[in-house]
Amino acid sequence: MSGRKRPLFPQSALIWFVLTLGLFGCSASQPPAAPPPGAAPSRPEFVAPQITAASPPVSTQAAPFPVMLGIDVLESQDFAAVKGKRIGLLTHPAGVNRRGESTVDVLRRAPGVQLVALFGPEHGIYGDEKAEVKIPDRRDPRTGLPVYSLYGSTRKPTPEMLRGLNAVVVDLQDVGTRSYTYVSAMLYTMAACFENNVEVIILDRPNPLGGYKVDGPPLDAQWKSYVGAFRVPYVHGLTIGELARMAKDSPGVMQVPNAINVSEEVRQRGKLTVIPMRGWRRSMRWPETGLKWVPTSPMVQDFSAVIGYAMVGLGTYFDTRVGFDIGFRHGVGPQYAFRGLSHRTVRSEALEAELRAMNLPGLSFRRVSVPGRDGRPQTGVFVEISDWDEWNPTELSFHLMRLGIKFDPRNPFRSGDAGGFLRHMGSTAFYEALKRDGVRTNVEGWFRQWQEQAKVYQQQSRRFWLYY
Repeated sequence: MSGRKRPLFPQSALIWFVLTLGLFGCSASQPPAAPPPGAAPSRPEFVAPQITAASPPVSTQAAPFPVMLGIDVLESQDFAAVKGKRIGLLTHPAGVNRRGESTVDVLRRAPGVQLVALFGPEHGIYGDEKAEVKIPDRRDPRTGLPVYSLYGSTRKPTPEMLRGLNAVVVDLQDVGTRSYTYVSAMLYTMAACFENNVEVIILDRPNPLGGYKVDGPPLDAQWKSYVGAFRVPYVHGLTIGELARMAKDSPGVMQVPNAINVSEEVRQRGKLTVIPMRGWRRSMRWPETGLKWVPTSPMVQDFSAVIGYAMVGLGTYFDTRVGFDIGFRHGVGPQYAFRGLSHRTVRSEALEAELRAMNLPGLSFRRVSVPGRDGRPQTGVFVEISDWDEWNPTELSFHLMRLGIKFDPRNPFRSGDAGGFLRHMGSTAFYEALKRDGVRTNVEGWFRQWQEQAKVYQQQSRRFWLYY
């Protein structure tokens, strides 16, 4: 299971490779067997980020809740950033204030604010649409406002949708994982607004995994897409407001092949305002915010699923329409979304034994059984986090990929169209290693390399931090 050992890069070459990673990622042709000393520069002291004049400074004042969200801060400032403006709002059911009130309702009743249009991401403004299903434009029966779908005929607001708006407000709850499409909806909206001289106002929200977990492969440039709009590690460690700052301040981020291509002049001219939270710290996981989790999509109903999405989403990827299937499924019956594991050809007892034998840091496994939709017992293996500090969010997924080859000697990575998998996972070189080396793939070496790259990314992305 340890895989074939591979030769080390020369130390100077690896240092050059890591240092040139930047924020935009790349994958080497093969991993080192172990990271050489000195491969990453020492961690710099924290330097307070430059916050635009339109963005209020982060406050540590005590509040009735541990965390005041961007919408709460906006309200506490008497809606100064949006007062007197005709605005659109990109949001979904998780777009609520700390009291659980919809941002739609908060802005509709705000004095001097004209909310004239809604924009909906994947799953729609009410979160009840299935994944990857196109949603038409419609009129909201509750408010009477037009709802422009950004997951239908277009994913980027058109000039017609933006006509007459002074600003588009974005209030979306992300889950801290690159392929979750709400950060893409934000980026595409920023691009359209900048091109049409419309301000973008981000109401910031917590990264539910906290701001220190950074994990998994960076994204190859060729795989930038709607499920990978930012070239960052799979678990990126930033809030949606910090990602917006990255897009505004970094050349090339606001370019996605066949989707958006913002010129440098337009990027620099575009107006971005981020309303930071108060009271949020990077060490906070969602339960420590004092906020109630509102489902962000049909399969992410709670914080447990947020953790699971990062942990097994890549390892359980399949698309039978194009003949690609690693073999694993998440969920046990209708329960344990992204936390229960099964394999389509292997019994749960054997799967549990294989998972335990991996000895992955911070994880433990136990079999579970629940009534299926047909009333018959459904069994699987529940993934438990036994030590949060030791846990590497994506590590299990890459071991599942190698285990999937063991369970299917034909090697599932040698058949079917892997384009969708690569757009999510991000590393062509690792995919080629799975195809070439099969069960001998040096997952451990690859993961060590990604960890070194993540350290550099985290140092470089600090200039976009709003919190520490």
